[in-house]
Amino acid sequence: MTLRADLHVRRTGFELALDLTVEPGEVVAVLGPNGAGKTTALRAIAGLLPVDAGRITLDGKVWDEPPRTFLSADQRPIGVVFQDYLLFNHLSSLENVAFGLRARGVDKRTARAEAAQWLDTVGLTDQAKSRPRSLSGGQAQRVALARALATQPDLLLLDEPLAALDAGTTLHIRAELGQHLDRYEGRTLLVTHDPLDAMVLADRLVIIENGEVVQEGSPSEVAHRPRTDYVAHLVGLNLYRGTADGTTVHLTDGGKVTIATPATGAVHVAFPPSAISLYPEHPTGSPRNTWPVVVTSVEQHAHTVRVRLTPADGSSAPTNLLTDVTPAAVAELSLTPGRPLWATLKATETQTYPS
Repeated sequence: MTLRADLHVRRTGFELALDLTVEPGEVVAVLGPNGAGKTTALRAIAGLLPVDAGRITLDGKVWDEPPRTFLSADQRPIGVVFQDYLLFNHLSSLENVAFGLRARGVDKRTARAEAAQWLDTVGLTDQAKSRPRSLSGGQAQRVALARALATQPDLLLLDEPLAALDAGTTLHIRAELGQHLDRYEGRTLLVTHDPLDAMVLADRLVIIENGEVVQEGSPSEVAHRPRTDYVAHLVGLNLYRGTADGTTVHLTDGGKVTIATPATGAVHVAFPPSAISLYPEHPTGSPRNTWPVVVTSVEQHAHTVRVRLTPADGSSAPTNLLTDVTPAAVAELSLTPGRPLWATLKATETQTYPS
């Protein structure tokens, strides 16, 4: 059965209004900037925070429906993995995993036996007697996951589960977590600010800003058709709004872009920074989008250099244009703020869709 959460939580100057569903076997990721309401949503579903209005149900059982019903966290069939794992420092890995089972009335011997099986599942049999302080970040994350899954919850809540890991560990643990989630038959809700975690682990993304859903869909849909500046930034695309008239889009913030396929009316135009090419002089045989621009900033971005551009006087270039270049190109083009250049964009590199 489906988890259905119609959440309305009010705080001074902020209101969360989120309608969310999670199906059995599905991983849903909730993303959003700081203060968007991600943690508030997770706490409400976990039973750590009552909603002011709305309804939370699973398998037809009401968890929260003010003012009549509110089940506390210990009454909900959930497992939670927190950002900092919250392992009990005075307990071994085995006892940490067994804790949830013991809290639900399972006898000590059975709980320990089941905990040992779960440690074996996550590859930590040799760490059964270890205390949390002697575990690496990746090992602690796996103990926390085993503890959450040991009670066979109907709903697994993951609160920034990889945020505390170093970059070298994250890649391996992310892949490992994905394998465990593939085997988990319950419902999984992942709250994260990291788009890569969401893209790799989730079946469906729910993007929230200022307490409201701004976009929802599969990772592929969201990545190719962002609908807000925040989402475009997450997936690394230039995004503009405008009005299409054939193959020309007149942009809301000024400038215009030529697209490959004719369109009409209000549209979004998106394209990757890598689609922008830079030249010191007006290029010959250039694409249909060729604009004089000025460099406004140059900064290291992952393994490339991100260059921010603004239209030169009289240019029809989009505002706040981003492109990625190699460090060698920075030297060859003398890329410093104020440097005038020419930018090109092939019409076939653009994605256009209704706004």
